[in-house]
Amino acid sequence: MPETKDIKTFSAGTWTQQLEYKSFLPNNICLQWIISNPKLLSKLGEADRYLGRLDAFSALIPDIDFFIKMHVTKEASVSSKIEGTQTSFEEALIKETDIPPEQRDDWLEVQNYIRAMNEAIIMMEKLPISNRLIKKTHKILLQGVRGKQKMPGEYRTSQNWIGQSLRNPVFVPPIHTEIPALMQDLENFINAEIIKLPIVVPHLIKIALIHYQFETIHPFLDGNGRIGRLLITLYFLDKKLLQKPTLYLSDYFERNRRDYYDNLTQVRTDNNIENWLFFFLDGIIETSKKSIQAFNDINQLRNKIELSQLLTLGRKQKDAKRLIDVLYKTPILDAKEITKQLNIHITTANRLIKDFENLGILTELTGYKRNRIYAFTEYINIF
Repeated sequence: MPETKDIKTFSAGTWTQQLEYKSFLPNNICLQWIISNPKLLSKLGEADRYLGRLDAFSALIPDIDFFIKMHVTKEASVSSKIEGTQTSFEEALIKETDIPPEQRDDWLEVQNYIRAMNEAIIMMEKLPISNRLIKKTHKILLQGVRGKQKMPGEYRTSQNWIGQSLRNPVFVPPIHTEIPALMQDLENFINAEIIKLPIVVPHLIKIALIHYQFETIHPFLDGNGRIGRLLITLYFLDKKLLQKPTLYLSDYFERNRRDYYDNLTQVRTDNNIENWLFFFLDGIIETSKKSIQAFNDINQLRNKIELSQLLTLGRKQKDAKRLIDVLYKTPILDAKEITKQLNIHITTANRLIKDFENLGILTELTGYKRNRIYAFTEYINIF
């Protein structure tokens, strides 16, 4: 029977002396957590409401899958940026052959994140969020990029740390021999209802605790931050809090980077979990509002284009509508891509491009006379 504890009494863990440094051994979190702070309960209720509004709103958007790729790409570029990559959101939308060779490593890291997210969502049709799924997702994340030598898909078998060196670290996670038990406790907490543990913790409190604990365990040699942030969205989907992957917190964490790290640190140093929970719930509220606004803006843009601008193209409307549908998924492309996607002749594609430029839908990016690239700028700006 899991122990029942008030979240106010949260004890993060202990510092353990190793030969030349101290590592942090987190306490297990698979417990029945009680929330008694009225302000925290109020914030939780507000975050639940906004997440529910986002889920309901996104259910009303026709062809929402057109727009999911943009959300995932934005998350991938920002989550990777937190780890030091230099690929912008716009660059992440461009195909590899149009990326300068010196920038391709960063570009590939972002693309791996997109693939890891998409494949994890597919895997969840058969697997719960588990050590197995986390390892498989991590292997995809590090495939063929920096970090590929750092045990992709396997928990570490040596000490890691955050900071410049182990002699002067910002934080030292638990030693590697503790990882299997800690990650099993985390998996049990995630799937308490599946394995019939009598634990009922509000989902948004639970995922905040899961993210904190995962980052504290730091089970991989590389990629812990990205996997930890990716887990948040996977949890929303797994627990049916969202029907589609429409909410990502990396942008909020990046814009509030110092508070993000400070709040995680204060849990370990002062057992101050409530500040972390308030920060996390504020992120849910702010990000839900922004996602709802983005969908509103997309609807307005669609109406303007499809119910007004495309009507001026007469007999070309059918191909124009097909091109718009392509642009929702691939908003930066060239004439060759359009001919391939629409299965039309290159001259027809070029005429469509000219029409879309005249309507202000497409903007040419390169300034070249040949090998030109076009962007659906107004749509990209929404994200």
